[in-house]
Amino acid sequence: MVTDTDVVIVGAGPVGLMLACELALARVRVRVLEQRTARMEQSRALTLHPRSLEILDQRGIVGRFLERGIPIPTGHFAMLDTRLDFSRLDTGHPYTLFLPQARSEELLEARARELGAEILRGHAVVEVTEREGSVALRVEGPEGLRDERASYAVGCDGAASVVRRSVGIAFPGSETTLTAFLGDVEVAEHPARPGSRVGPHGGVMVVPLGDGGYRFVVFDPQRMHADRSEPVTLDELRSSVQRILGTDFGMRDPRWLSRFGNATRLSERYRRGRVFLAGDAAHIHFPAGGQGLNVGLQDAMNLGWKLAAAVKGWAPPHLLDSYHEERHPVGRALSRNTEAQTRLMDVSDPGLALREIMNDLLGIEAVNRRLAGQISALDIAYPPAAGAAAHAWVGKRAPDRALESGRGATRLYELLHAGRYVLLDFADDAELQTTSEAWRDRVDVIQAKVAAPQTDLSAIDALLVRPDGHVAWASDGERRATRLDDLRAALMHWCGPA
Repeated sequence: MVTDTDVVIVGAGPVGLMLACELALARVRVRVLEQRTARMEQSRALTLHPRSLEILDQRGIVGRFLERGIPIPTGHFAMLDTRLDFSRLDTGHPYTLFLPQARSEELLEARARELGAEILRGHAVVEVTEREGSVALRVEGPEGLRDERASYAVGCDGAASVVRRSVGIAFPGSETTLTAFLGDVEVAEHPARPGSRVGPHGGVMVVPLGDGGYRFVVFDPQRMHADRSEPVTLDELRSSVQRILGTDFGMRDPRWLSRFGNATRLSERYRRGRVFLAGDAAHIHFPAGGQGLNVGLQDAMNLGWKLAAAVKGWAPPHLLDSYHEERHPVGRALSRNTEAQTRLMDVSDPGLALREIMNDLLGIEAVNRRLAGQISALDIAYPPAAGAAAHAWVGKRAPDRALESGRGATRLYELLHAGRYVLLDFADDAELQTTSEAWRDRVDVIQAKVAAPQTDLSAIDALLVRPDGHVAWASDGERRATRLDDLRAALMHWCGPA
C-alpha cells in the first residue's frame, strides 16, 4: 500500500510531536510514525528551559504546560553548588519548568491531534530512500510491511536513528568512556534537602517527582566504568547513595532504573536532500544541564516553518539549507558544553579544587548570567544572511515586549500564534506598508507602539520577526535612505518572491 502525504515524521517523542504541531498549524499534511505502541511512562527529561517555554508561548500553548509544571528559578551547571540564576534573565519565563517528559509528550500529542496531525503507533520505519521529488519509506505495521511516500521525511527517531543510517549521514563523535545511572524510587525517609551534592565519593542529584517519589541521579567513581547495557539494580543504587550521602533514605519500590553514558556525537549534516534530522537523531551527549529535550524542541521550531514553506511552494531555495546552517552550530556548542560539564564531575582532589573555583566564579553575576544564557538557550543568535544589511538585532530572538496596536494591548509573542512572519511598524510608515503589501499572504503587518517604560526597542522603527521568533530584519533610521530596499531584500530572502 502506498500512502501519500506532505511530511512523514519518524518518532513520536517530544521533538517529533513539536514538529508535527508546527507543520499541522501551517495546514501541512503530516503523519507521525512511532514504533512503540504507547507513550513511555518513564521520563528521561524533567524540565523545560526558558527558551522552550518561549517557543510554546509563541504558539499560544504555554499555559497548558504551566498548569501542569512547577517553576524553579534556578538551574545547574555540572551539579555545582552555586546554581544558575534564571530569575534575572530577560524573558517572560525566567525559570525552568519542572514537568516530566511524559507529561510534555502528552500535551504535545494532544495539540498535534487538535491541529489535524495523524499519529500512528506500532508502525516502525525500517528503511528510508530518497527518490526524485519524494521520499519512500518501508514501514512495518500491525498488518505487515507496506510502502509509504512523502514529499519530505524527518528523523526524530533518537540516537540509533533508522532515518539517519538509511540516507547515509555520518554520526561522528566519541564513544562512551564513563557511565552514570538513575533510579525513580519510593523512600521511607524524605530527603531534607533535595538538590545535588558532590564530594570525594561521588555525586548525587536528588529530585522530588511531586507524587511522593524521588529521582536519584548518581555519578559514582566506583561504578563509572560499568557497561551501559548492564542493568541497574536497586542494591547498586542504595549502595552508591549510602556511600556518597551517608544514607539510602530507605529506598524501595523502584519505578525505573537506567544507566546512561557520555557518548557524544553530532550528525555531519542535518539535511540530505528531502530528509532531515532533529533532536537525538542529530546530536547525543551526556545529559548535563538537562539540555537535550530542550535543544530538540528548538530544532523542531526552527525546521517546522521552513519545511511548511517548502511544501506550500514559496520557500526560497536556500531556506531549507538554513536549517543545518543555523542549528548545526547549536548542536556543536551543546556537545562542547556537556563535555565540559562532564569533566567537572571529576571528584579527585584536583577535580574538587576546580569545582570550588567554578563555584566561586558562578557567584560573579556576569559569569552566572553568561552560563545561564547558554543553558537556557536565550543567548542563541543566528548569523545574518550573506550580503544582507547588518543590524545588531538581526538573528537574535525577539524580546516579548508589551505593545499597543490597533488590536489593543498585546504582546509580541501573541502576534506569532499563527506561525507567520510579523512585520512590526513602529513609525506608522506608509512606504513600508506599501513595500510589504505584496507579501501579505505570508507576513502580518502590524502598526504598533512599544508600551512604556520598555526602552530596548525605542530606537527601532520597524522589525521583521520570523515565525520562530528570531529577527530577520530591523530598521532604526541609520540606513533610512536604503531601508525600503533593505526590507525588500529581506522579504525576498526569507519569504521568497512576492
